[in-house]
Amino acid sequence: MLPSSTVENYLKAIYQGQSALGVGALVPMGQVASAVGVTPGTATTMVKALAESGLVEYEPYSGVRLSAAGEKLAGLVLRRHRLVELFLVQVMGMSWAEVHEEAELLEHVVSERLIQRIDDMLGNPTRDPHGDPIPNPEGAIASPALESLLTCPLDTPLRITRIADQDPVFLRFVETNELKPGQTVRVDSRDAAADAVQLCAKDQRRITIGARAASKLLVEPA
Repeated sequence: MLPSSTVENYLKAIYQGQSALGVGALVPMGQVASAVGVTPGTATTMVKALAESGLVEYEPYSGVRLSAAGEKLAGLVLRRHRLVELFLVQVMGMSWAEVHEEAELLEHVVSERLIQRIDDMLGNPTRDPHGDPIPNPEGAIASPALESLLTCPLDTPLRITRIADQDPVFLRFVETNELKPGQTVRVDSRDAAADAVQLCAKDQRRITIGARAASKLLVEPA
């Protein structure tokens, strides 16, 4: 099966599902169908075709995972997507909150030659504007384990590294509160009853965010 935009979207959706569930996990078919915007029956038909092509391993009534070949192709799709996002932000001057949809379209049509030129021009970056790791030319992705503002230690200097939600509304919230990747922050307290996380951010500013938002902001020691 030649990689088409549909095949690439399925492989990327399965890869992202596995990333959330854990290495080697089976991604439920309902989750795959939701990610690509089709019915579960349609997703199952496509996944069976991918399995016949050796790109995935499908277990009926359990789910699907990528094979080594499928994982490499998914990594190359993510490489194109994330380099395009970075190019649109750094060179074209677009907002980081609006480049995801553009990259979704362009990731299927740009050539590997053009992507390599973009990579070279940008200085071979390792992360996109949202902090997501950029796969190497072989499709391999280095994804270090990161804690979120919901699980990290209290009273510890931290650096925001990755935003785990590319919804434009959420990204604008992050930008408004100066919580973009690279910013330093400290968690002062968490209140489960109030669903609130108290932060000390740039210039000793105090910020209160919800637990759901805090779970989407991934950090590492500053």
